[in-house]
Amino acid sequence: MLLVIIFFFLFMLLGMPVVFAIAISGFLFFLQHPEIPITTPIQLPLTQNINFALLAIPLFITAGNMMNYTGITKRLIDLSMVLVGHLRGGLAHVTCVLSALMGGVSGSAIADAAMEARMLGPEMIKRGLPKGYAAGALVYSSLEVPTIPPSIGLVLFGTIAQVSIGRLFAGGIIPGLLVMTFLMITVAITSRIRNFAPLREKRASILEIGISFIKSIWAIIFPVILIVGLRGGLFTPSEIGALCVVYALFVGILAYRELTLKNFIEALRDSTIDIGATMSLIAFSNIFSYGIVWERIPEIISSWILGITTNPYIFYLILIALLLVAGCFIDATVLILMLTSIFFPIAIKLGIDPVHFGLVFVMTCAIGNFTPPVGAAMYAVCTILDVSLEEFLKESWPFLLAVVLAIVTLIFFPSLVLFIPNLIFGK
Repeated sequence: MLLVIIFFFLFMLLGMPVVFAIAISGFLFFLQHPEIPITTPIQLPLTQNINFALLAIPLFITAGNMMNYTGITKRLIDLSMVLVGHLRGGLAHVTCVLSALMGGVSGSAIADAAMEARMLGPEMIKRGLPKGYAAGALVYSSLEVPTIPPSIGLVLFGTIAQVSIGRLFAGGIIPGLLVMTFLMITVAITSRIRNFAPLREKRASILEIGISFIKSIWAIIFPVILIVGLRGGLFTPSEIGALCVVYALFVGILAYRELTLKNFIEALRDSTIDIGATMSLIAFSNIFSYGIVWERIPEIISSWILGITTNPYIFYLILIALLLVAGCFIDATVLILMLTSIFFPIAIKLGIDPVHFGLVFVMTCAIGNFTPPVGAAMYAVCTILDVSLEEFLKESWPFLLAVVLAIVTLIFFPSLVLFIPNLIFGK
């Protein structure tokens, strides 16, 4: 298995697309083990995707892309500006709030970061925010998106670990808002130190906020519909995904009437690309995972960690350190696919709640989207705003510190994650 891992990192360093790096390096494992039928690596990608629970992923992706063409995004930006535009560093605050609101729409940190960079980035720079600072605010605020439902990362984790996706969705609400709060505190402190100007001179009136809230209501109630549907047993996670698509069509065609045939076709095109990339990763990760299980790597790592400590908090700190380093080289989706089966059993042995572990694990994996050399969300935003990597790293470190502190807070206060799931679903 060591040879497989070496080749995987070699292929990544050479710039090979991660899906092919996983597939080819995983196939090398079977060449080392002639006792395993050679047909196995061919069958594994096919059997991996024959899973009804995974049907939720392409449906959520399709719904998210459609909602981006319905007019919801524009109304959420207006609401965010009304709520926090009067604060110093106005647009940096706006992107923090907008990402929390967009969590119920896109479900993808990369998509959210790229979308906000196109819509808010140029104006942030025009209003005096340094390019690297603007990019940092846009990138790290997108961590809220894979936390607040519907989250593709939580669906993946829940499917692999057999944890209730409804409880995971409910558990992500407070952590998402906590990340938003930590980032806004960071913006407030840095804006005061650097004397960044607000967007508007005075706070919006209650009437103005109310009008903007009503205009955005279709996006705001979306996560509520998801959780109520799952809690009431009305839908399975896959059926909820189908409901999301229908809901997006309803909002775009009947509520806001902004989803044209051209936009509909573009949303389907974007969805096809995103679904192909995501489902290919899921399929070929099964080849890699087979070797991990065959070599009993989960048991080896479990024995090693449990030999160091049986304290859940120390385990979490070790996990965060490992994931932050791994996230520098491996995409967040791949980390979830490859490492859930390794670390989840250890968490259960240590008495950690599955939902609490899932939220901390997925959020920490997602940070890999924001750090070099892999960071897809980081590169997307830096490319759009023409920001150098050096400038991004120099200006964005306060935001990285804020999200890490938010995750550490969740570790030491599990009730922040478990309060809403226990309230809705029971203990």
